[in-house]
Amino acid sequence: MLRVFGPQCPAKPIDLGKVKTLPKGTIWVDLLEPTPDEEKLAEKLVGVNIPTREDLAEIEPSSRLYQLHGATFMTMSVLYGIDEGSPSSDPIGFILTDKHLVTIRYVDPRPFVLFAEHFYAEPDMASDARTLFVRLLDTVIDRLADEFEIAGKEIEAISRQIFHRHTHRGGSPERRLEALLMRIGKAQQLLAKLRETSVSSTRLLTFLQTTDSMEADQANRRHVKSLVADTLALNDHSNFLGDNLTFLLDATLGLISLEQNDVMKLFSVFAVVFMPPTLIAGIYGMNFEHMPELKWLFGYPYALTLIVASAILPYWYARKKGWL
Repeated sequence: MLRVFGPQCPAKPIDLGKVKTLPKGTIWVDLLEPTPDEEKLAEKLVGVNIPTREDLAEIEPSSRLYQLHGATFMTMSVLYGIDEGSPSSDPIGFILTDKHLVTIRYVDPRPFVLFAEHFYAEPDMASDARTLFVRLLDTVIDRLADEFEIAGKEIEAISRQIFHRHTHRGGSPERRLEALLMRIGKAQQLLAKLRETSVSSTRLLTFLQTTDSMEADQANRRHVKSLVADTLALNDHSNFLGDNLTFLLDATLGLISLEQNDVMKLFSVFAVVFMPPTLIAGIYGMNFEHMPELKWLFGYPYALTLIVASAILPYWYARKKGWL
């Protein structure tokens, strides 16, 4: 799908069956899962080749951030899938020239949807490609900060669930702790993707700040500088959340160990309780001919009383010590 943004640009995607050239005044060309014909049309506009999806997947900085033939090529990992409950990230390519911005993507993150709607509603919000690109990055960073807030609230909710055990009555503690581990795992998955996007954004913004086109554009350069500071703060915040999540994971594993120790302690106490009665029953179960209590009238009640007493005394001692 190919969409264009700028003065007198249509709000609907371009149909190459009806349109062979892009409208005059096009500032932003947005390629979403582009076809070869759509790529050729964008290449004709900016005068450089459009990176393939394999090119966008390269992780080394030299393949993600570079300048070539007067155009600046940048790739950034952007978070998507939050609303669907399956957070992930995918590389999005940017080609910035003096007159145009081209985005190449194979996912549709929420910031792009919001920014496109805003730009269609206010087409005069950006008069040049650099300003538009910086404002698009601002939307991405703003959305990223919102997702960090959501992750922080989720980690706080997990903490309350772990350390306020009196609020969980009934049910199996093993199932509850298993559910906690699954919840921590999902929070870690989200936080990992947030970190990836935050670090990738910092690298792109730092590179953009040093490009020749930004040196002469002081207004956008100051805006980019503030975005760099924002992403660095988000990186620090992600480290803080990561440390908290690691602590909660250790605490949950500690609670699981305590549950297992309680079970083993219970079995150990029961073994001690039943050991003396078993010993007494074993003694009187030996059919020796000369046993004083065999022909005694009260021998049977005596043995039963001795067995019960030998079981009650260890049980009473365990309760007194707080083992049960």
